[in-house]
Amino acid sequence: MTLIALDGAPGNDVEVGELLVVVVVYAANIVQDVRENIRNLVGGRMTHYETLIAKAIEQGLADLEEKSSAKGYDGVLGVKISHPVVVDGGVEVIIYGNGYHLSARGPES
Repeated sequence: MTLIALDGAPGNDVEVGELLVVVVVYAANIVQDVRENIRNLVGGRMTHYETLIAKAIEQGLADLEEKSSAKGYDGVLGVKISHPVVVDGGVEVIIYGNGYHLSARGPES
């Protein structure tokens, strides 16, 4: 399975399919959430939220790959990751792209 951020698969003829969308929401640990709110007052990196966002993106890409495979696609083109949003007590990420099938003709010379 291939997830491609480009709008086409280099060197391959592809048939573009439907738009696939995945939404991931991760909850924050309440104790660490309080710590991050205090850090927000004094400044500095909010590492707990950075970790949550990274996990949400990783999970979202895995979910998109699984969704694509379940629908019989060879991969996903034009993969986009929305701006992750820190919501009250968690993070939200939306990832989307178009499923595609590789053409039976193969790459043109």
